[in-house]
Amino acid sequence: MGGEALRERIVAEARAWIGTPYLHRASLKGEGADCLGLVRGVWRATIGAEPERLPAYTPDWAEATLAEQLAGAGIRHLVPVAPEAARPGDVLLFRWRAHLPAKHAAILVAPERMVHAHDGAAVAEVAFAPWWRRRHAYAFAFPGA
Repeated sequence: MGGEALRERIVAEARAWIGTPYLHRASLKGEGADCLGLVRGVWRATIGAEPERLPAYTPDWAEATLAEQLAGAGIRHLVPVAPEAARPGDVLLFRWRAHLPAKHAAILVAPERMVHAHDGAAVAEVAFAPWWRRRHAYAFAFPGA
């Protein structure tokens, strides 16, 4: 499966995670996930086995290392897309401040909607609003999408 059918599956799978409680480093639908865990879970459900072992990371990993580790993983395993060209089914990465690495991930599920794991709450579908657009740093397509 590829192309638009894969994108539709990615969107449906991301939405199936809605309501999963936020849990740092977790990636189990209905049980717990952080933003990367959501992307990892959608990958497993639509692509297959995860491409690399997840290293240990703390909630302040981006501030501590100042390295674009999340974007680097995207470059290794996903297909880079110009941020303004992101389509439903693509992974979006955000940076909280201009001088910090991207450290939050979401999946675009409609041109103006995204699904992400919200720290302190749960996986939710939210508007891809101007607040998010100002922080949007990278976009990636899943392989074959």
